[in-house]
Amino acid sequence: MNIPPKLPAAFPVLRDGADVPARLKRSFVAVGNFDGVHRGHRAVLDAARTLAKKNSAATLALTFEPHPRNFFKPDALVFRITPERAKLCLLADNLVDGAVVMQFNRELASLTAEEFVSKVLKGWLGIAGVAVGHDFHFGKQRQGTPEFLVDAGKRHGFAVEIVAPLNDGGVPVSSGKIRDALEVGDIARANELLGHSWFAAGEVVHGEKRGRELGFPTANVRLDPSCKLKHAIYAVRAHVDGKSYDAVASYGRRPQFDNGAPLLETFLFDFAGDLYGQEMTVEFEGFIREEAKFESLQALITQMNRDSEQARALLKQAGKA
Repeated sequence: MNIPPKLPAAFPVLRDGADVPARLKRSFVAVGNFDGVHRGHRAVLDAARTLAKKNSAATLALTFEPHPRNFFKPDALVFRITPERAKLCLLADNLVDGAVVMQFNRELASLTAEEFVSKVLKGWLGIAGVAVGHDFHFGKQRQGTPEFLVDAGKRHGFAVEIVAPLNDGGVPVSSGKIRDALEVGDIARANELLGHSWFAAGEVVHGEKRGRELGFPTANVRLDPSCKLKHAIYAVRAHVDGKSYDAVASYGRRPQFDNGAPLLETFLFDFAGDLYGQEMTVEFEGFIREEAKFESLQALITQMNRDSEQARALLKQAGKA
């Protein structure tokens, strides 16, 4: 898919208590964490959009920040497949008319399932209908089940669509399965479950400039602290300043040099220029090898040339060249 570089200016994002524009009232709302906006999530978004189309209404995606698991267990951060901005970009790209981002805090966590329905869905948003996944739970102590939501819809007068799990090879598509794949560097599997290439984005920052000294100047981006992507070398495509470049990237701690904090270092093919301070999106297409320490800098340079050749070949095979 075409990775959205930034959130469209015209895409409305409503946060707690914001006035709902007239064109978004009586909307049909897809509700979920939507981390990754994967194929299963898109089935929920599609269900809400289908209901909205039948009723000539708008479609909203309601999500939560931070991830609820991070609220309940702040010392064990969830590996975010898509941090908030990336998630909103993908939601905008999935043809919903706007997003609702609720802060997941103590106040929200204390709402009972009935209070969430009456105060949020009906009272604030005034929804006409809702779509959720088969395993969606909400409200204090996760008391709100899909069955509860169906009953609440009957009592409060809104439509409810419960979306069955989407399976891939007999395995339900889930954010957890995608995280598992990324943690072992299985980019092909992660992308298959996502339905799009996994990507990371951030501002290009200064590094130690060792790559430049080795003949491989890199654009460096610090990823979300929760990122557990396997430390390795990858075939990627970099999007910056409205242009796209085939590239090879290293994500890791640089065992050849300092074993420092993890950093995404991307070498853009056929590019010369200064990218510092610019926003860059890196789209992952294939795994090349694990991060390693070599016996000499020359051995490292030789391997980096091989990595570049392999990355070009992988990108060409993927139809990205």
